[in-house]
Amino acid sequence: MSWRGRATRGFRRPERGSRMFSDDIAIGVHQLAKRYQIYDTPRDRLKQFVLPRAQTLFGAKPKHYFSEFWALNDVSFEVKKGETVGIIGRNGSGKSTLLQMICGTLSPTQGHVEVNGRVAALLELGAGFNPDFTGRENIFMNGTLLGLSKQEIEARYDDIVAFADVGMFIDQPVKMYSSGMYVRVAFAIAASMDPSILIVDEALAVGDLAFQAKCMVRLRELMDRGTTVLFVSHDMSSVRNICSKVLWLKQGRAVAYGDPKQVVGAYVSEMNLEINRISGGHQVEPAPEQADAEPAPEVVPQQSVSFLDGHTRYGDGRATILNVTIMNGQGKPTELLELHEAYTLRVIVKANVDIERPVVGYSARDFKGNQVVGAMNSNFPDVDMPSFEAGKVYCIDITGTNTLTQGGYTVNVGIENMVQPNKIHQYLDVLENCRVFQSTFGPRVENIFPAMVWQDVEFEIREIGARVAA
Repeated sequence: MSWRGRATRGFRRPERGSRMFSDDIAIGVHQLAKRYQIYDTPRDRLKQFVLPRAQTLFGAKPKHYFSEFWALNDVSFEVKKGETVGIIGRNGSGKSTLLQMICGTLSPTQGHVEVNGRVAALLELGAGFNPDFTGRENIFMNGTLLGLSKQEIEARYDDIVAFADVGMFIDQPVKMYSSGMYVRVAFAIAASMDPSILIVDEALAVGDLAFQAKCMVRLRELMDRGTTVLFVSHDMSSVRNICSKVLWLKQGRAVAYGDPKQVVGAYVSEMNLEINRISGGHQVEPAPEQADAEPAPEVVPQQSVSFLDGHTRYGDGRATILNVTIMNGQGKPTELLELHEAYTLRVIVKANVDIERPVVGYSARDFKGNQVVGAMNSNFPDVDMPSFEAGKVYCIDITGTNTLTQGGYTVNVGIENMVQPNKIHQYLDVLENCRVFQSTFGPRVENIFPAMVWQDVEFEIREIGARVAA
């Protein structure tokens, strides 16, 4: 799973003083592409090996007996030293292919990669391990591949074993390991080598929660020390939280590269619409206005409403969120809520078609992207949500008590259609990060608490003995 950078076709070490590759760039990817030849039958592969040469020999135009598949096509980006870049995309979008070419274990068809620094990588599960070697032997073998001497590996060995925490299995052949144990040893090796560049390709997903948490702590330590990290994951919360930039790959091409909030938001939007399609959702044209469906003037915005800059909107168009308002306990619009203060989140929705079993929900995220609190009407059996009629406008008031610690939060609101209760929902209209508000402890010192969300609990204290034995 670990690799030491080496020269290969399409792979370049930056030359000192090179104009194309400045000292602050760790990775440069330039018009990178990888093509595979796909054969329908083994016979076609044999034809391709023999016949084009014979055709050329007799002056005929060579014929191809394969179809082309471009796993990656014309991808270019740069990663500065110390940056953490997330790479996202559906399975088969080219993420692993890109990382293999950055590591030098796969040669590109076109373009080239420039790497400035020592690379440690966790790619395919078990890659770089000899299954017949013990964990101990694989540690020394991988360390050698990374360019470390035996003495340097021995100096790190105890830390690697302690981090991997596989117990007596460290002296057993790794072919006996579970997938989680593979990752434990591999990540421990890569993280202990103090690499200039660390590449992680979804490997942490097979670890247990406790090990994932330990890996995240270690990743942040490496990031704080200036390690450049490429991080492939389907966990969008982790990508939002630890990445300074995100690259979105789609069918082998780079769709977007930049701010995590914007790139991840666009990706999640597309994935949710794909969920709609799979679950039977469809794009519809808005229904015409109905004369008898005039909304109450006090709740419908009389002019175009602007939402927070950088908000994301997606859905299949069967409903439209017209406005979202945060109100305090006095019913006045606000962007400041005190802990324990009552609030109302007012959502104005227009139905563009008839909608049975509509679901209205909200959530609040901190500024790191963590979704902290939220609820949907389908979570509460006593809530009687009527069907929406085409052309009508509805006012939904969601009331509650602020339980959030002091800080800033963004609001997400969604209108969904329930296909299976709390399992499959279709997204009709969703606004992410559409409003912002601050939560404050207020003047009361007893409000301060050491967590993100306040919880009412009871304390019971009783004396259980006069003395405690030493």
